[in-house]
Amino acid sequence: MVIDKDFVISDIDKRIYGSFIEHLGRAVYGGIYEPNHPSADEQGFRQDVLDLVNELQVPIIRYPGGNMVSAYNWEDGVGPKEERPRRLELAWGVIETNQVGTNEFMDWAKKANAEVMMAVNLGTRGIDAARNLVEYVNHPGGTAWSDLRKQHGYKEPHNIKTWCLGNEMDGSWQIGQKTPIEYGRLAAETAKAMRLVDPSIELVSCGSSGAGMPTFPEWEAVTLDHTYDFADYVSLHQYYENHDNDTANFLANSLDMENFIHTVISTCDYIRAKKRSKKTINLSFDEWNVWFHSKDQDKKLEPWSVAPPQLEDVYTFEDALLVGCMLNTLIRHSDRVKIAAMAQLVNVIAPIMTENGGGAWRQTIFYPFYYTSVYGRGMALKPIISSPKYDSTDFTDVPYLDTSVVYNEDKDEVVIFAINRHQENTLQVDIDARSFEGYEVAEHVVLQNDDPKAANTLGHEQVRPHNKGESYMEGGKVVGILPRLSWNMLRITKNKEQ
Repeated sequence: MVIDKDFVISDIDKRIYGSFIEHLGRAVYGGIYEPNHPSADEQGFRQDVLDLVNELQVPIIRYPGGNMVSAYNWEDGVGPKEERPRRLELAWGVIETNQVGTNEFMDWAKKANAEVMMAVNLGTRGIDAARNLVEYVNHPGGTAWSDLRKQHGYKEPHNIKTWCLGNEMDGSWQIGQKTPIEYGRLAAETAKAMRLVDPSIELVSCGSSGAGMPTFPEWEAVTLDHTYDFADYVSLHQYYENHDNDTANFLANSLDMENFIHTVISTCDYIRAKKRSKKTINLSFDEWNVWFHSKDQDKKLEPWSVAPPQLEDVYTFEDALLVGCMLNTLIRHSDRVKIAAMAQLVNVIAPIMTENGGGAWRQTIFYPFYYTSVYGRGMALKPIISSPKYDSTDFTDVPYLDTSVVYNEDKDEVVIFAINRHQENTLQVDIDARSFEGYEVAEHVVLQNDDPKAANTLGHEQVRPHNKGESYMEGGKVVGILPRLSWNMLRITKNKEQ
């Protein structure tokens, strides 16, 4: 492997370490919000959860959905709580109490030191509801909607800058599913109206619901034909699963993610060429994760309950390895992927889990996300790699070594994130780092476990990192020792004494 400070891919937009909270399962009620919890603050937010969220340093959080947003009336979640209606939430078959809404979530996001990426309903609603919401949250005052916000106790505008134009509108499961032309026209006209209210906002055009959709990538091409002049980003969503219990194939899924990104970039650039545009559309990978463990148990839930335990995947060690590979993929494409959101943040396919009235803990996937978010800030460098490869059920030429490299010039620090996909052998990686003269290995964090199915529960953390990695530096070369099936972070820093 060769790394060089001149092999720059891009500055990394910190928003690629974003996340997502939807009104789904226990993400909100029992997750971030539980007024009767021992750690709850004066607004009912769990401090133990906030502490873990703040550890992750999540810079932006998508809200309020997700499938839920496609039938959501935002007006139900503002004003006096005792007057808010209880609604049938059709996307997930539950009762929505609306005790947390826009203003409360903005308060919570501030405590979490995060911006909000707000989604508007383009399923059952459209232009009018969207422009009114922008006015309510962003306009200073002197109008009906902005003055209503003031009446609700929020004198200053929230200044939400990033907005999603609907969610997964090509999905048959979506309330208000659209054809690409229907969506493209509605999204373009909604974007136009929202920008008239606040010209400073950024907009995300809705992409396909996943790379496997029969609509992909024609959906992107047709919808962007309408939204290209208004949108700044197009969304990507992708989840992976391991129903066949095939670790080698499962860990290769980041190659599919890479191909997905390449195809969307190509489609965006085709529309740019077609329109003779000078504008580049970037990518918002605003749903990504592993999701399959909870699907059978979710079928047994009682309908129309309040905040049932939906989508509560208990993650394994091998899930953490794939999450690490997916994060590497985002970093390697940071020239075009400017926003991303691990779906989701608490309880629902999440790195953080809670018990109602009880404790909170870190799932296995917490750790690669934590280290990459905290130490993956700076410039992405393009490593030149020669790695042994393997073939799996669905993939050929899968490198055993998956890696990304981040250079933080301000800190005189190079961070190498590396996964060894080999199930039996240690990888010794020889890293030519001669352009970083005077640097030394400051830390080698390792996440490993002999059992790929090992998981974390409250009070019993089987999967946790250690910083006793055996890498070292000699003569301008880093020798990285990567244990079998392991996630690694090598931090090399300038020797201040030289």
